[in-house]
Amino acid sequence: MDFEQNNNQSVPIEPQPTGPNSGLGVNGPITAPRRKGTGWRIFWGIVLALSVMANIALFMMLIGVIAMFATGQRGILDEETIREGPARTKIAIISVQGVIYGESASDVYRQLKVVRQDKHVKAVIVRVNSPGGTISASDQIYKEICKFREEENIPVVAFMQGVAASGGYYTSVACDQIIAEPTTITGSIGVISWYLVVQELLEDKLGILPVTIKSGRKKDWPSSFRKPEPEEIQYMRDKVITPALERFIEVVAEGRKASLTIEEVRQLADGGIFGAKEALEEKLIDKIGYLDEAIELAKLLAEIDKAKVVQYRKPFSFVDFFSYRKPNLLNLNRATLYELGTPQILYLWSAY
Repeated sequence: MDFEQNNNQSVPIEPQPTGPNSGLGVNGPITAPRRKGTGWRIFWGIVLALSVMANIALFMMLIGVIAMFATGQRGILDEETIREGPARTKIAIISVQGVIYGESASDVYRQLKVVRQDKHVKAVIVRVNSPGGTISASDQIYKEICKFREEENIPVVAFMQGVAASGGYYTSVACDQIIAEPTTITGSIGVISWYLVVQELLEDKLGILPVTIKSGRKKDWPSSFRKPEPEEIQYMRDKVITPALERFIEVVAEGRKASLTIEEVRQLADGGIFGAKEALEEKLIDKIGYLDEAIELAKLLAEIDKAKVVQYRKPFSFVDFFSYRKPNLLNLNRATLYELGTPQILYLWSAY
């Protein structure tokens, strides 16, 4: 009985822990399961963030570059090296290119302003390739060169290329000496004026009758609305052409006073052109040669042995490229019609 009672006694069973208290299980350490791919997600997140930041930076740089090209640096010219040499002795080339008009004079002024600010410039070469242009702009360039020579006491050499006629020659005589390429066309000392007569087009073709109300008989001389009378042509010659021609002759005589008298210049002032060889014979120029000869002449006048030769260019600007101020043949506004109907008084070789 005692044996049976001992066998039937219930033995209390202690509850087993559901998890290890010390991190150690029966068969070894028990660890929580790791999430797969966590490191790669962090890596690609960093890459994505860096990519976004890089694209933002590139976008901001692009905006800055576009803004720089769009606005440009007004009044600033880039210096370009033509011939290598010591930077402390420079020869600067400024350009007079194409038909001369108001903007051409402004370009020359800006180039000379840069030269004035560079104390290393010891001589200047004015490279001229122009058939001439308006009287006013040609005279402004002439004045700027003369003023520069007087104030800076730096030798200035004119170097003619291609065509340097009429207003192109007018600007050249402001320099100390003139050298021209063998194929240069120069001279054309004279004045030309032209305007359009649209009387038949308006009256006969379009049926338009212009009406002019004026205070005096000569107020509309000459007029685009009728054929000019001989008296009107003589009037324009006396009032405009002759004074402009006399100014041209005086300028050439002053610039070439070491070689020509005013009477000799007057004999050459028939509007005719000269090749380089003939111009040399007529003493309109001093030498025939190329850019290297012009550089050597500038060195000689400046009394230097070596020099860095530079020229100036305007930085590219989208604003200028797309500017509404650019000439447009289809832009026939009131000002354009006025210019077409008003006599143009020019120092220009008309064959250009």
